[in-house]
Amino acid sequence: MKAEIITIGDELLIGQTIDTNSAWIGWELSSAGFDVRRRTSIHDNRDEILNALSEAAERKPELVIITGGLGPTSDDITKQTLCEFFNTKLVPDREVLEMIEKMLRRRNFPMNENNRRQAEVPESCRVLPNAAGTAPGMWFEKDGTIFISMPGVPGEMKYIMQEHVLPDIKKRFRSQVIIHKNIMTYGMPEARLAEILEQFEAELPENIKLAYLPSFGVIKLRLTGTAGTLNEIEPLIGAQTSKLYNIIPDLIFGEDEQTPEMAVGQLLKIKKLTLSLAESCTGGFLAHRITSVAGSSEYFAGSLVAYSNNVKTGILGIDPAILASDGAVSSRVAAGMAEGARKLFKTDLGLATTGIAGPSGGSADKPVGMVWIAVSSDSGTITEKHIFSTDRIANITRFSLAAMNLLRLQIINR
Repeated sequence: MKAEIITIGDELLIGQTIDTNSAWIGWELSSAGFDVRRRTSIHDNRDEILNALSEAAERKPELVIITGGLGPTSDDITKQTLCEFFNTKLVPDREVLEMIEKMLRRRNFPMNENNRRQAEVPESCRVLPNAAGTAPGMWFEKDGTIFISMPGVPGEMKYIMQEHVLPDIKKRFRSQVIIHKNIMTYGMPEARLAEILEQFEAELPENIKLAYLPSFGVIKLRLTGTAGTLNEIEPLIGAQTSKLYNIIPDLIFGEDEQTPEMAVGQLLKIKKLTLSLAESCTGGFLAHRITSVAGSSEYFAGSLVAYSNNVKTGILGIDPAILASDGAVSSRVAAGMAEGARKLFKTDLGLATTGIAGPSGGSADKPVGMVWIAVSSDSGTITEKHIFSTDRIANITRFSLAAMNLLRLQIINR
């Protein structure tokens, strides 16, 4: 079953409002077995709306979801345009009017002409009551396609979708089952990972597809399976997931939406280990990520942001001679920071970062984007060097991810 999404509003096009509606609707429709083929954002303009509706109708999807342009003000023209497209007219709806009056009384707001106009709906539509707001949803059918128009306010849209749209379309369409399985990886460029998985991808069953979704070094491998029932597709997805674990075991840190910090926290809990940090170039961002996980107090002791050399020598105990000879961004300084943090906080593991986030401060030997990471434990200290980009914010994110990955691998190999 094919579906499309149309969002209406100038605020979406100029970046004033982030379109979270489409993401939510897309996920819900996919979970209901629909193949979402297209998402269109358009100007709050009669011609643009008519063109988008006409083009969608020509493609003949089973379902078109429309959000936005249903407010009480003069710039909200979706209802009038829908009347034009479906060759109908606006008529007052008593039930909608009563709901609006009741809501305004509860909020102690006066009723005005704009509110009354919201109770007008296209005569040919099926009204979808909106207990979360004043604008109702509207259900149309034309030439085998269902068109559903809803408010753009996320809370109101979700109410109408959950209370009316999703239950009804699930009854109407006994469609295929679509499930997604995400395998989270880190530590290899996308092109190289695709090369390694080339044979795996070629041997996938016809009803399972693989997608690569990269972000700052983390690559989400999304397996999408389609079948008539859940019982048909779940074992196939499970088998392909197991194959991935056999092919790239060291690269996989989690599944679905698990983050590196969640994976690290889980390992620390399982092995009953404690962690401390010494951060220079990440400036506390690594600690922020670690502590964003609920329950991190069980394994995380604390972090020292050792941004200046005085802090590195005075608190972490780095030998000034090493700083003078090797520089702050070096293997020996990173190792000393990790060891110093572990000693200072009395933890099983110490993790440290020292690097050049940029955009300035680099040299031929130590370019912007270089970071040294170290992990210290009772088994010794290991260091690792990476060179990333020249973008400061991106580098701080990448430094923290590389640090957590090195820590993860050290915990696994203990």
